[in-house]
Amino acid sequence: MTLDEIKELIRVFGRNTRLGSLKIKEGDFEIELEKLSAEISSAEPVTIAPAAAEQKAVEAEVKDAPSKTEEKAGELITSPMVGTFYEAPSPDSPPFVKVGDRVRKGQTLCILEAMKIMNELEAEYDCKILEILVQDGQPVEYDTPLFRVEKL
Repeated sequence: MTLDEIKELIRVFGRNTRLGSLKIKEGDFEIELEKLSAEISSAEPVTIAPAAAEQKAVEAEVKDAPSKTEEKAGELITSPMVGTFYEAPSPDSPPFVKVGDRVRKGQTLCILEAMKIMNELEAEYDCKILEILVQDGQPVEYDTPLFRVEKL
C-alpha cells in the first residue's frame, strides 16, 4: 500500500461510525486501526476497499464541500496522527500557546498522545495563533484542524 492509500484509509475509517477496529493484511503489509471512542454501533460489517473511481469521487466530494473552518482567514495546522490533544505538558502547567501568541518555528504547540507516547507538535514556521480549534483532552484524528494561524 502506498502512503496516500494509507492516509485515505485512515480518513475513511475515522469518518465511519460503524467500525470500531479494522485489520488489513496484504502480502507482507499489515495494518490495524482501532478507535478510541466507545460510541461504536454494532452493525453489519462494512467493507472499506473503494475502487479507484469511487475513491476519486470521495476525494472530489471532500474538495468541493465548503468547510466552516476554511472560510475564515489564516492557515490551518492539522493533526499528523490519531491521538489525544493536550495543550500543556501537565495538568498543573500553563498551555504551550494561547490565542494571540506569536510562535517561532520549532516551538512546541501541543502534545498529541498516541498509544501512551507523548508526541510534541512543533510549529513548522513563525506564526501568530488566531484560534485553537480543539479542547484539552479531546481525541483527534488524522488531519483534524488543531490551530488557525497567521504566517509571519
